Order: sequence, then C-alpha cells, then structure tokens
Amino acid sequence: MNQPSPEPSRDAGSVGMRTGERIYLLSAIALISLLCWAYLLAGAGMQMGMRADWDAAYAGLMFMMWWLMMVAMMLPSAAPMIMMFAKISRRPEHGALPALPVVLFTLAYAVAWAVFSIVAVGLQWGLEASSLISPMLKSTNGVLSGAILVAAGLYQLTPLKHMCLRHCRSPLQFVLGRWRNGLGGAWRMGLEHGAYCVGCCWFLMALLFVGGVMNIYWIAGLTLLVLAEKTIPAGRWFGQALGLGLTAWGVWLLAGF
Repeated sequence: MNQPSPEPSRDAGSVGMRTGERIYLLSAIALISLLCWAYLLAGAGMQMGMRADWDAAYAGLMFMMWWLMMVAMMLPSAAPMIMMFAKISRRPEHGALPALPVVLFTLAYAVAWAVFSIVAVGLQWGLEASSLISPMLKSTNGVLSGAILVAAGLYQLTPLKHMCLRHCRSPLQFVLGRWRNGLGGAWRMGLEHGAYCVGCCWFLMALLFVGGVMNIYWIAGLTLLVLAEKTIPAGRWFGQALGLGLTAWGVWLLAGF
C-alpha cells in the first residue's frame, strides 16, 4: 500500500539538497554513464565477434553488453528523477547514511533494465540462430527491419506509451504520488520507475537491431532521442512525430520487398 506523501523536515524542506550534494550526485551519475560508454567504445567485450556456439560464458558476456549499454543510454535521462528523489528523501532519519536510499533507488532502476537485457539476449540468440543479423548485430533482412520500425513507430502512438512517458517526464508527481518510506520503499520506487522507463522505451531499444547493436553512432542517436522525448518541453509531441517518422520509414522498407 502506498504511504502518504512525506512531510519534509524543517531542515530538508527549507534547505533541500545543498549545492555540493547536487554536484556530487550529478557527478556520480555522469561518471557511471561515462564508464559504461567507455566499455561500449572499447568494444563491449565483443572482440571475439558473433558466435554460433552459445554457452553460458558467452551469454553472460552478451548480458553484460546489453545491460551496460542500457545504463549508458538510459541513466542520463533518469537523472531528473534521481535528483528529485534525492531531494525529497533527504531526511534526518537516514542518519549517517543519507545517500543510501538514493543508491538503492538508482540500483533498482538499473535492475529493471537488467530484466530487459535478459529478454534482449534471448532475442539476439534467436536472430543469430535464424541468420537474420550480421556480426555487428544488425538486421540483414529488409522485412525484419521494416517490421521493427513500423512496430516501434506505432507503439509511440499508443496509450501505454503515453502513460509510461508521462511518469518519466514528471519526477515530482511520480515521487510524491508513489512515495514509500524506508530503504525498502526506495528500492520498490526505483523498480517502479524503471518499469515505467522500460515500458516507455523498450521498442526504441529494439531499433538497435535495425541500425546495429554495435554501431556506436546509432546507439548515441537513440540516446539523444530518448533524452529529448523525456526532457524537452514538447517531448510528448516529439515522441509522436518520431513515431510517425519511424512508421513511414518502416512502410517504405516493406514496400521494397
């Protein structure tokens, strides 16, 4: 059951996060994102290339590639939510560990994308087994590429997409409306926000198979699209225009086959 919205303490309500704390938290988010990007730029452990003989070690490597890629792409767009949670959760009862709820919230957010990454690895395995993707993990089939584009574009226009995006674009509303006390509450709130974020962006992440999972320019482009959709004032309309564009692109590809 949801707990009522917290009543900030006199100190937390009047002061909020100090400037140094905000800088520290933003620096931590930026550092984690940069380390994940560095891993991707270094090849994400893919020097061995695509393999036909999947084993547990290779599946684990693919999972780490997907998960760290998701963190690199999604953590910057989650920064406003993490900052808002940190501001609201800055309360005296956390004692000597005031940052622990924020750590748990962020880790739970990443766990939600870990679940998505498991599904992505399974999809990658199936596409490789069907010879539908190249060693760069890019679709080699025009019908598959067109179908993914059309599906992603149409999803952008659905009520489910709009609902998930609304939660992602409204940090204060999410934090106050779904507040849960304690460390367990911070963990659950992080999972919930992560679930909304996955629901908002999972079809956009499927576009990685169109442009190439290992194509760093394609990854960066999708990251900017997600960031714009979540943060710019006209983000919802931007997302709908993106959906129409993706659908048209997909139809054009399908028309050629």
